[in-house]
Amino acid sequence: MTTMPAAVTRRTRVIDGTDATTLPVAELIESGRPAILRGIARHLPLVAVGQAGPELAIAWLKRFDGGRPVTAFVGEPGIGGRFGYIGDCTELNFVRERGSLSDYLDRLLAGIGSADAPSIYLGSTDIDQYLPGLRAEAALPFGDRQLIDHPPLVSIWIGNRTIASAHFDMSNNIAVTLVGRRRFTLFPPDQVANLYPGPFDLTPAGQMVSMVDFDDPDLVRHPRFAQALEVGEVAELEPGDALIYPALWWHQVEALDPFNAMINYWWNAAPPFVDTPMTTLLHGLLSLRGRPDHERAGWRALFDHYLFADPEQATAHLPAAAHGSLAPLDGAEARRLRARILQKINR
Repeated sequence: MTTMPAAVTRRTRVIDGTDATTLPVAELIESGRPAILRGIARHLPLVAVGQAGPELAIAWLKRFDGGRPVTAFVGEPGIGGRFGYIGDCTELNFVRERGSLSDYLDRLLAGIGSADAPSIYLGSTDIDQYLPGLRAEAALPFGDRQLIDHPPLVSIWIGNRTIASAHFDMSNNIAVTLVGRRRFTLFPPDQVANLYPGPFDLTPAGQMVSMVDFDDPDLVRHPRFAQALEVGEVAELEPGDALIYPALWWHQVEALDPFNAMINYWWNAAPPFVDTPMTTLLHGLLSLRGRPDHERAGWRALFDHYLFADPEQATAHLPAAAHGSLAPLDGAEARRLRARILQKINR
């Protein structure tokens, strides 16, 4: 095993004195870099309760149990809180369970201080569906126009000392630490090859995750990870802090205390009729990956021209009446495009 020559040392920029009602969310996302929002949620009741101890925080959260079964990831003590794979990556090292929120909170409390406690992780649990009433006491009142026009999905994440291996999300994110400390290790989207993503078809929580163990990386097996280290950054969050970062940034999330709770806000500024690019990527595996190199190079040029260059470049020489599918997209045109795509796929 080759040890890591140097850990990620770059620190995420910090913005002090932030207020949710005036936070320039769109501006921060457009900057293309993560930022710590120091103390933005320090005033929330759960932060104060959590600092008084996990027992009080758990009792406080149980008041909002709406009675609907929640999903939990549960792993044996031997996984050390790191949810991922065993063997040849055809099997996960944990099980998914459904059960009572209050029961899982009780299990977390009972396991505090025990070396034999299982790793328990309740991820991305919609607060309005599963913890009704929590929004009024634990959500931040963001006032930026982008979040007003594109209301975020608001979810809670609860667990003990766990590690969510590095992955990306398709949405922008504001992650607010309320109980316990968290550490995010972040990499820009262009580092995907250097992070060695795992399988497409079997994932811990829906997205491919890095196969690199950040605590003990094998640079013989994953040599390009050394390049990722050069541009990675670390965000250390205390209760009441938040981290804002753009979609597609890779991030490993470590919960550092025996009991942790975080609320996050996911949103995209794209219109609701726009499809997910992941569908395009999957179809690309079907339609492009197996073609000869010279054809793939040609298709890359077409994609660059029609999808990634200035949109006006593809239409500047055409009369407006001939723009067709190249015209600005609206709901009606999105439906027409979708119908054309379905017709071609279902052949």
